[in-house]
Amino acid sequence: MQYEKLAIPGVVLLTPKVFGDERGFFMETFRQSEFEQHCGDYTFVQDNHSMSAHGILRGLHYQLAPEPQAKLVRASIGNIFDVAVDIRKSSATFGQWVGAHLSAENKQQLWVPEGFAHGFLTLSAAAEVQYKARGFWNKICERAIRWDDTTIGIQWPLDQLGTAEVSLSGKDAEAPTLDQAKAAGDVF
Repeated sequence: MQYEKLAIPGVVLLTPKVFGDERGFFMETFRQSEFEQHCGDYTFVQDNHSMSAHGILRGLHYQLAPEPQAKLVRASIGNIFDVAVDIRKSSATFGQWVGAHLSAENKQQLWVPEGFAHGFLTLSAAAEVQYKARGFWNKICERAIRWDDTTIGIQWPLDQLGTAEVSLSGKDAEAPTLDQAKAAGDVF
């Protein structure tokens, strides 16, 4: 596995070694000892799997204490643009974002540590996204930030949607901005 540190400290892009031939392929998607060496010592407690149609945008989601979540995200089917936004108010990179194209083809994974909001946009006809989570899902701790917050300025690849429009859940459509979340004390 290759581990590439991205522009914001803590966020890491993982690229597996893939062994393939005419029969198919094999890859190791996670090895605890290597992960600890490059990303830190985390215990994953939950695996999640979602399916989204073309143009679906999920996020920007995160959980506060006492059940913050860190995520190791990959697309096992299709193609997504995956984003991590630093929401640690004492961080030098607060409000900044990094993104990566994750797909079944490139088999890459994005490590999104605690203290980051996470979201993705489905670019293919459909995408199945799987992620390991450190921290159980907890409705009381769950928060969201607007996907199109201009103070964050995420450059979503909307041109790759063709004629499709971005589709959001009701919760995501009504999410506050980062400034509103910070004023409410809903950041790290």
